[in-house]
Amino acid sequence: MYKYMTAAEAAEFIQNGDVIGFGGFTPAGAPKEVPTAIAHRAEAFHARGEEFKIGMYTGASTGDSCDGMLARAHAILFRTPYQSNKDLRTELNNQDAHYFDMHLSHLAQELRYGFLPKPKFAIVEACEVTDEGEIVPTAGVGIMPTICRLADHIIVELNEAMPACMRGMHDIYEPLDPPLRREIPIYHVSDRIGTDCIKVDPAKIVAIVRTNRPNEVGKFAALDETTAKIGANVALFLETEIKAGRIPKTFLPIQSGVGNIANAVLGALGENPHIPAFEMYTEVIQDAVVGLMKEGHVKFASGCSLTVGADKLQDIIDHMDFFHDKIVLRPQEISNNPEVARRLGLITINTALEADIYGNINSTHVLGTKMMNGIGGSGDFTRNAYISIFTTPSTAKGGAISSFVPMVSHLDHSEHSVKVIITEQGIADLRGKSPIQRAHCIIDNCVAPEYKPLLREYLELSVKAHTPHNLALATAMHREFAKSGNMLNTKWEEYK
Repeated sequence: MYKYMTAAEAAEFIQNGDVIGFGGFTPAGAPKEVPTAIAHRAEAFHARGEEFKIGMYTGASTGDSCDGMLARAHAILFRTPYQSNKDLRTELNNQDAHYFDMHLSHLAQELRYGFLPKPKFAIVEACEVTDEGEIVPTAGVGIMPTICRLADHIIVELNEAMPACMRGMHDIYEPLDPPLRREIPIYHVSDRIGTDCIKVDPAKIVAIVRTNRPNEVGKFAALDETTAKIGANVALFLETEIKAGRIPKTFLPIQSGVGNIANAVLGALGENPHIPAFEMYTEVIQDAVVGLMKEGHVKFASGCSLTVGADKLQDIIDHMDFFHDKIVLRPQEISNNPEVARRLGLITINTALEADIYGNINSTHVLGTKMMNGIGGSGDFTRNAYISIFTTPSTAKGGAISSFVPMVSHLDHSEHSVKVIITEQGIADLRGKSPIQRAHCIIDNCVAPEYKPLLREYLELSVKAHTPHNLALATAMHREFAKSGNMLNTKWEEYK
């Protein structure tokens, strides 16, 4: 019934200027062969002096065979909502491709609302496709339900590396759009409210490409002294909150960002005897969760993707009978949904790139200008958390950069949403504090010792007001780094 073809043959459908929605979420479940073939097609066009670029919607980041290949082929017209590929980052910061950063929970609905150009093609990865038009995702869902419904045509990579026994692990649900939208009926982390597959008109599937490719999820760095201490401090804070009665003794679900610090935090929560076994309602289920689940520390995990290393994914596949009823994968507008986050009372733990002494957070831009990855889902969760926590090492670049500055160079999360900041130095609980109290709390508890005098001096030089600032000096540490390569060299008198 379906047309099976090579990736190169499927790529022939794609023309210059086409807008494409890609399935998956992070490299988990992202298509691999067809994007690579599209990149080669773009290179052939460019060699002939012809234009070839596509618009890209994804769930989050993808693997190198998608974002990386297309970036190196200079084949991207625009891209949203999140990325983490080095070569793509270069394209964006060189203004060779347009990029607009978005909260991940917003993308699917804004496509349905018509705020963004409709995708002509959806390119998705599946572990099963039936004659009735049932598409079963693999390790990531992302925006698959919406792009499969909106796109004129669908190309499926049927990945034999992902077993069909993954069916049943997904919970596919799209909310109605206003004014018909009702509550999303998730009242417990483990509630399932949708179907186990994406259902489409079979006639829309114009090609199936057989593949056998593992996910391109890289290994996380080994635990070091800094990340271990951050993890221990997060666990200590939550233990204290339980003992004080501010968190129920039964605990609350955890949302955790992705990366080395997040892995360290989850490991520390599992090791702390005062923190009971917990559930997760998050976007990315990563390596640490697999071990914690087998040890009984994590009871259930709801997410958008299994962003785990090859060994962990194989462990899940080999023990599917154990994991099948303990993991559910949802579309990102459900996994990241603010309504559900607030109802469930999530404890949210995300990573800051930079913070200021008043608790404002920069998650995205280095020195306020160069895009790193994007805001991702951190805003979806932070604003609607039971308690919102941001973690960061107190310094970067061997101490040449302080993660804490007088004023953030780019604002992603304001002081109104940030409740707690934790570094390897300590814990700053900002709840119920005025700006000047927050400043002293952050400097005393989170800033690296060598930067404390510098930031205290800034406060002394600032206008005495509700939020003390000296606008002539607010970006001096950034300017000093640009000049000398070390923020610690800042001399306030030179910038007055």
